Parts: sequence; C-alpha cells; structure tokens
Amino acid sequence: MNELRPSPFNRAGAPAGAAGEVVRNRVLRNTYWLLALSLIPTVLGAMLGLYTGINQIMGASPGLSAIVFLVGAFGMMFAIEKNKDNSFGVVLLLAFTFFMGVMLSRMLGFVFGMGNGAQLVMTAFGGTAIVFGTMATLATTIKRDLSGLQKWLFMGAVVIIVAALANIFLQLPALMLTVSVLAVVIFSAFLLVDMQRVINGGETNYVSATLAIYLSVYNIFSNLLMLLGIFGGNRE
Repeated sequence: MNELRPSPFNRAGAPAGAAGEVVRNRVLRNTYWLLALSLIPTVLGAMLGLYTGINQIMGASPGLSAIVFLVGAFGMMFAIEKNKDNSFGVVLLLAFTFFMGVMLSRMLGFVFGMGNGAQLVMTAFGGTAIVFGTMATLATTIKRDLSGLQKWLFMGAVVIIVAALANIFLQLPALMLTVSVLAVVIFSAFLLVDMQRVINGGETNYVSATLAIYLSVYNIFSNLLMLLGIFGGNRE
C-alpha cells in the first residue's frame, strides 16, 4: 500500500516581473536541493526497516500496516503544510521521508528476497530517474497550463488508494497489477503538473513543492519495483 497524494492545500498565483523570476528560481533551486536531501532519510528509514525486521512485521500484518501508513503519512503531511513557512516544516518533511523509507522496507524486503533483487531495485531506480528527467524536460517545454488536470489526477489517486486497500483483503493479482500500472501513469502525470507549476512560478513555497514531487517520485519507484518484482523476479 504505497499510493498517497495530498490535496492541493495552497496554490499561489505566479509572481510577475523580475522579482517573480527571482522567487521562481529560488523556489526551484531549493526544491531540487531539498528533494535530493530527502532521499537520505528515505534510505536510512528503509535500512532500519530491513535490518530490524520491521518489514517482516508489516508483511505479517498488512491491514494494520496500512492503517499505520495512512494515519502516519496523512498526519505528517498535514503537519508539514501547517509549518511549511518555517524551518520546522523542513524538519517534519525529512522525518516524513524517513517514515516513508521505513514503510518502503516491506517492498524492498520482498524484492531483495529474489535472486536478482538488487538488480531489480537498481532498475526501478533507473526507471524512476528516467521518468523524472522526462517529466522535468516536458515541464519546461509544454506551454499549455496543465494545472486543470490536478482534480482528475487526484480523483484517480483516490481510486488507487481505495483499490489497494480493498486488495489487502481480496488478494487479487490482476487488481494488484492494475493498481501498480495506473499508479505509475497517474503519478508520472502528477510529477509533470507539479514540476510545471514550480517552473512557471505557480508554487512559491519550496517545502510544499518538495512534498508534492517527493510523493510522485516515491510512488513511481515503489510501483515500478512492484511491477519488476512481478514480471522479472527470480525466486531463489
């Protein structure tokens, strides 16, 4: 259960003139830096989950894990948005990415249990990097405002969450596969929309921008990893 997306809490209009250009460049630069920094606690959280056996506990209790995931993630996202204008928001964001890393350890433990697990993880990482680079390029070249897609993408994300929760009890391989494919498509589109908003100056808070982009990247990676595990995993 990985699919999450916060609703748009604050979408400020694009600033104008030279001052707006300065703000836009600063937000974009700070967003990229904070996004890169957020990967460190994500990796640390995943390592903690793997080496302490938390991932096995989550695997044994998927329903409880889903509840912890949803309550913890949405609670922390709400707190981040409330504190996005001060330094505590950055601290909360990094704590959130650590938490997400811990939750990711369940999937990583499953994949690393395969004979080619390390290769699959690196392939998923490379695929995510390609998607990120492609969406970043498109965000700078597409002139049309894509912000109107947000409400449709948000509805799609809600459907994914509901389907993923239902499949905890249904255990349908076809549904799991469908959810993962749709998640990669929807969060890739989210990534494009969010990056265009930052590049065009529609988002003036780098903490909010980083949170949105991080969630897209996280979901793309985790669902690519799921698909690779399904189709390319070699059981030892």
